[in-house]
Amino acid sequence: MSTLNQDKVIELLNRILEMELAGVVRYTHYSFMVFGYSRIPIVSWMQAQADESLAHAREAGELITHFGSHPSLGIGPLLETHKHDMGDILRESLQHERETLKVYQELLTLVDGESVLLEEYARRMIAQEELHQGEVDKMLRKPGDIQSYTRK
Repeated sequence: MSTLNQDKVIELLNRILEMELAGVVRYTHYSFMVFGYSRIPIVSWMQAQADESLAHAREAGELITHFGSHPSLGIGPLLETHKHDMGDILRESLQHERETLKVYQELLTLVDGESVLLEEYARRMIAQEELHQGEVDKMLRKPGDIQSYTRK
């Protein structure tokens, strides 16, 4: 990381850590607020998302210490709208995922051509976030709708 702005890298990794920890809290909370006939599979999906966010947070923290810095104890923004309709929950989730994706993209732009480790990490995480956003987008569509929810 000789020509890389290590301070900015650590700042971005800490923001990623905080956003992913917020995802853990957010998805765990959402899983408590699901009611109705489809509760069990949706709760399972939400819990899996919380687990994935925790794994992402751990990886960011490990990278921070790999580069000799101190991981943040903060948590990213936690918006509570008190709207617990499944559509509202999914739209909030999608917004959080988009904001997290932007930080990963910012990291990739910063490290492009400078660090293979960080480039590969950022690319892998961007791909996972894009796939996850696609899943949420599909969940927001009405049965029979083929057109993307976000492109309507």
